[in-house]
Amino acid sequence: MATKKKAAAKKPAAKKPAAKKPAAKKAAAKKPAAKKAAKPAKPAKKKSARKPNAAFMKALTPSAALAAVVGAKALPRTEAVKKIWAYIKANKLQDAKNKRNVNTDAKLKVVFGNKAQVSMFEIAKFLGKHLS
Repeated sequence: MATKKKAAAKKPAAKKPAAKKPAAKKAAAKKPAAKKAAKPAKPAKKKSARKPNAAFMKALTPSAALAAVVGAKALPRTEAVKKIWAYIKANKLQDAKNKRNVNTDAKLKVVFGNKAQVSMFEIAKFLGKHLS
């Protein structure tokens, strides 16, 4: 019986280290990643200075409907998009629930094909029709 009492006394003590053992096993289970064969070094390529695309920077004349929003002065396509978004933000025309949609007012409705609401991805499509 003396051995059973000792075993009973050891059980609580044995549980405490047992709780720590799985953590130690997990750490031991992680093996370092196998090293891959070294690849021969390639000569570094020189990065050339990025050249802007001249088509984006070409000044285009807006139609009368678009000129009411962005102005009559010739401007690049990128600037026209910026000015349309500035107009949308200034007049709070962006949809509150879905920020990707724009609610059109009287000026924008003419530009965006008489649609009450336009997706931000459609803006460039309609813009192309009004720049020449």
